[in-house]
Amino acid sequence: MKKVIIKIKKIKGCEDLPLPSYMTPSSSGMDLFAAVGDEVMIKPGEIKLIPCGFMMELPEGYEAQIRPRSGLALKYGITVLNSPGTIDADYRGEVKVILINHGKHDFTVKRGDRIAQMVLSEVIKAEFIEAEVLEITERGKGGFGHTGI
Repeated sequence: MKKVIIKIKKIKGCEDLPLPSYMTPSSSGMDLFAAVGDEVMIKPGEIKLIPCGFMMELPEGYEAQIRPRSGLALKYGITVLNSPGTIDADYRGEVKVILINHGKHDFTVKRGDRIAQMVLSEVIKAEFIEAEVLEITERGKGGFGHTGI
């Protein structure tokens, strides 16, 4: 397993919150914690931007993907709206998570709640070249459910 060093700077007033943390030895995602001052209510259908209380320095060639926590999605209908959200290596602002409530009841985010997970991923850069002809495949232009349910 490859390890990468990530520099993290906590936002002033967030010293009490844990750094992103793997909950088990084989976890691929690190839990992110809510850095809200007071509780934040997310009503059904509502979208809220929840701060995580830190900034970070990703190494060049990496991104951080912000993904939903399965338990919040299953039990409460809470998910990351732009899933996966991408944090680029040159971003130095506070990490924040866009949550939406797809559930039927109000959901309260409290300080220190685990609200999302962050997965590091290596980035592959593409070089696009224009072509007059593309290889023919069996699928061709079929898409959007063309193989059935």
